[in-house]
Amino acid sequence: MGELLKNSIFFSDQHLCQADILPPSEVRARIEVAILNFLKNLNSTTPSVSDLQVISRKMSNSRVSRGLLTETSRIFLSHSFCTKSLMNENTTNSFIRVWKVMEMCYQILIQEKKVTQRELFYKLLCNSPQYFTSRSQVNRSIQDLVALLRCSRYSLGIMASSRGAVAGRLLLQEPNQEVVDCSACGSSGYAISGDLNLLEKLVMKSDARYIIVVEKHAIFQRLAEDRLFNQIPCILITAKGYPDIGTRFLLHRMSREFPELPILGLVDWNPAGLAILCTFKFGSIAMGLEAYRYACDVKWLGLRKDDIEQLVPEESLIPLKPRDHQIAKSLASSEILPDNYKEELAVIIESGHRAEIEALYFHGYDFLAKYIGKKIVQANYI
Repeated sequence: MGELLKNSIFFSDQHLCQADILPPSEVRARIEVAILNFLKNLNSTTPSVSDLQVISRKMSNSRVSRGLLTETSRIFLSHSFCTKSLMNENTTNSFIRVWKVMEMCYQILIQEKKVTQRELFYKLLCNSPQYFTSRSQVNRSIQDLVALLRCSRYSLGIMASSRGAVAGRLLLQEPNQEVVDCSACGSSGYAISGDLNLLEKLVMKSDARYIIVVEKHAIFQRLAEDRLFNQIPCILITAKGYPDIGTRFLLHRMSREFPELPILGLVDWNPAGLAILCTFKFGSIAMGLEAYRYACDVKWLGLRKDDIEQLVPEESLIPLKPRDHQIAKSLASSEILPDNYKEELAVIIESGHRAEIEALYFHGYDFLAKYIGKKIVQANYI
């Protein structure tokens, strides 16, 4: 405890920062240390309680960690602080929000409960309506608290709200429950829990040879309805858009359970699709302190430029929107993006168009399975 009381509210080191997975007692101790430091500064001759230092989650503070023996790369945050000040008009509310969320998490840990971020939002909305008006404010405050205490969201008692699903050649068994056959769950698949502790304890068995990450729920449903996993022994997984923590955690867990299975990503040919793929593959800046826990080596199956040139009619191409250019600019500036991905991105921008996976239906509704099968046989992924 004494070591934690040095310098500022929390400890300092020279290593890349990460969020620890801690038992409730340790998290409570870290919160108590933060409060003790607050009170200590309050009683000092030069009080500095108006400043709250948290690890910066800006792109400029991100670092790439690359494996020595593999091609695996991950996003981390380095030890650089940003300051939220009670006396600064722009950060006063966010300063207070962090303490409000910390207080709520402490109560949750005392009660040995787990809550979703949605539940936490409505509790804060009732208790402190003048500070919390949107879920995004709660999410940012949670990430600030993670950056302050250096522990994961789940360690704070916050469950991930999951919208993901999995289907195909995978047997899952929760503790003391019956085995679930994900090939018999219909086109909607098996709903992925947001309880990371439960996901960690799942017993998994599979005879699949591939894991296919599908960006869009509609495409996932089509492939599950067509039982692609009977034609190509695979597991299908989707986050129904931008990846949530529960889906990312389960995919990472499967990559550890079945390390020999290639993980292939099927996304739209646009900057957003590539951003989704990269979030699964490298992690995200916003969750830099714990992003590595959810990342895994996903290969880009499609759509890619060769598919657009050979398979997608010109009429199916859609002009890029300003948001597409914003995402592309952010991706292009990232040091973690491989050169072949940057080349694909450059082609998208130069063309001024994007294409959705559904454009392949030009060749018939059964073409998508043939397309995936051919690309897998040819090992046509990057």
